Amino acid sequence: MKLTDKVAVITGGARGIGLAIAERYLAEGARVAIADVDPAALKEGLGHLGAGERAIGVHLNVCERDSIDAMVTQVVERFGTIDILVNNAAVFDMAPVLEVSERSFDRQFAVNVKGLFFTLQRVARQMVEQGHGGHIVNMASQAGRRGEALVSTYCATKAAVISLTQSAGLGLIKQGIRVNGIAPGVVDTPMWGEVDALFAKYENRPLGEKKRLVGEQVPMGRMGRPDDYAGAAVFLASGDSDYVVAQTLNVDGGNWMS
Repeated sequence: MKLTDKVAVITGGARGIGLAIAERYLAEGARVAIADVDPAALKEGLGHLGAGERAIGVHLNVCERDSIDAMVTQVVERFGTIDILVNNAAVFDMAPVLEVSERSFDRQFAVNVKGLFFTLQRVARQMVEQGHGGHIVNMASQAGRRGEALVSTYCATKAAVISLTQSAGLGLIKQGIRVNGIAPGVVDTPMWGEVDALFAKYENRPLGEKKRLVGEQVPMGRMGRPDDYAGAAVFLASGDSDYVVAQTLNVDGGNWMS
């Protein structure tokens, strides 16, 4: 029970990796707010968790500062504090460099970078006001470690997440706030159906082939599953990681070494 009596906010927490982390946090004794822009997904996610009063769903659009403020207020009114933030909300798109649209570029940076940063900032201010520190976990990606020809904008956003994790980690440690990150590899979530369809379009592949190939190329021999990330998320949110600052942990089956 590494997170007993802690309160965690997980953005993009209604499905996929976010929901898997929420489930594990509850098992470790935390109270959890899953924050998501999709009301139907929130309802379904809470039903999956089945945690009664220990879990709530909160509407959050990370692109709107008022929405971030309202989320923090709602969580504090319900649980009294915020001890952990998992910045998991993100969007994905891909296209050849010569075809990337301004709309796609702006949306990915608005959610993956700007939204992540201002959610981090607002929750960190709450943690400073509370006076007992906290843990912030930013979800990056192996895409932030390298470039990819068809994924230029997404890679750039996740590289920014890794950089922001370093800067925020150094900027907040004196306030007792540990900021770290997790860089997943390829993860078998419903979003990969959309990713696979885009690769099929741009690489002229049959549907399903890219997903199969990337899974085979992982040294462990398979894609990650959402619950593969829960253990790292518990570690980085618990006292076990109190001397870990400004790091981004690769959790990818051996795909990337740094």
